[in-house]
Amino acid sequence: MEHDWRALNRANWEERTGVHLGPGGYDLSSHRAGRGALDAIVEAELGPVEGLRVLHLQCHIGHDSIALAQRGAAEVVGVDFSPAAIAAARSLADEVGAANARFVEAEVYGAPEALAGEAAAFDLVFTTWGTIGWLPDITRWAAVVAHFLKPGGSLYFADGHPAALVFDDAVPGTTPALPGPLVPYFERAPRLFDDPTDYADPDARLANSRTVSWLHPIGDVLAALSAAGLRLDWLHEHPAVTWQMFRSLVPREGGLWTWPAEQWLPLALSLQATRPE
Repeated sequence: MEHDWRALNRANWEERTGVHLGPGGYDLSSHRAGRGALDAIVEAELGPVEGLRVLHLQCHIGHDSIALAQRGAAEVVGVDFSPAAIAAARSLADEVGAANARFVEAEVYGAPEALAGEAAAFDLVFTTWGTIGWLPDITRWAAVVAHFLKPGGSLYFADGHPAALVFDDAVPGTTPALPGPLVPYFERAPRLFDDPTDYADPDARLANSRTVSWLHPIGDVLAALSAAGLRLDWLHEHPAVTWQMFRSLVPREGGLWTWPAEQWLPLALSLQATRPE
């Protein structure tokens, strides 16, 4: 499985790009109005980005990259491994006049080569929502983040909580339907999934439905950041996430999904880590 994870995942995200640009995909109206919306978690935690050089790893179609550019970042560089996504990001930046956003086609591990000469050049590395689960080596990921940060620069990271990612969509026969076991929390082996659905457009069906992903426990993420020389500033857990992770979740304002009643599990985590000066 290891030899084809890139090809499978890239084909899946190439196809998703077209879905996310379609009528059932991402709402880009706020970007076209001049200030792209960020989800409520990021909006509450990130802080001002005016004047900062920002590197957005795994930027997909660049919607968050452009939202940061529209908030006054000096420059936002989005990196993604999907040619279709990078083309879409460049097109959107041109459409909305985000001249301070540029996009580079590269996978995370190849970013230092793709952005040669940009070591220690960024005030902020930004990576959110559906990112590290596609990567096999979390230690190497953290090293890439540290490579690009200036002394005093910070990583902002938000993603699905690994405790929630242990579970599948629903346990049959429970009301309301509750998640059931899917992946052991401490399993570090790749898992092959075959799922034709899309998180943004429930009506879409993907032909490139097979993907490979990894579950990274919180301890592994924190150990990787520490090994890369980064200092954890804070870590937050949230009972909400930016996609309908389970069928029983209900929408709430700010682009989030949460539990309908009892908060059974944390659904997301976020953190900030800084490269010491």
